[in-house]
Amino acid sequence: MFSRPVTFLRGAVKLDDLPPTDLPEVAFAGRSNVGKSSLINALARQKQLARASGEPGRTRELNFFDLDGKIRLVDLPGYGFAKAPKKEAERWTRLTQNFLKGRPNLKRVYLLIDSRHGFKANDDAVMKEFDVAAVSYQIVLTKTDKLKPAEIEKCLAGVAAKISRRPAAFPDIIATSSAKGDGIAELRGAIAVLTPEFGS
Repeated sequence: MFSRPVTFLRGAVKLDDLPPTDLPEVAFAGRSNVGKSSLINALARQKQLARASGEPGRTRELNFFDLDGKIRLVDLPGYGFAKAPKKEAERWTRLTQNFLKGRPNLKRVYLLIDSRHGFKANDDAVMKEFDVAAVSYQIVLTKTDKLKPAEIEKCLAGVAAKISRRPAAFPDIIATSSAKGDGIAELRGAIAVLTPEFGS
């Protein structure tokens, strides 16, 4: 699947901007600066597809990427930090919430957690929203190249315990490093399983 071209489709700042629900979608959520853009670029084998910024909180819209007309990847605004007026932050938070609750073609949300820091309070709040809305989500650890193997195993065990009673959480956890490529093939495979009609 990911040998096919991936292109930027559009950025949505309101519900009317969303593309039609004619294709399956997977979304990527996480705290600001967790590495969403880098992960999407690694998945697509493109360095500049999703714009990574040195300033946390720069993604302030829902960015849609088209994979060969077969599936869309959605980069959700980061949460937890943003140099933006409160009203603007509230606007894109509401947009994200409405998207998650009302998108019938959304197959899964990948919730990115920085492996160096683990879960934070705002991650817990987001998971609660997913559970209430019955939105299927899966944890993806990022930046594992910064940790030793034993530290990664400890982080994996902690995350597994954290999500064990979460009703909407998919139990498999994927540990990734966009810098070294670790776990990227596994994540591509997980996405392909959600859309078997399009092949892997």
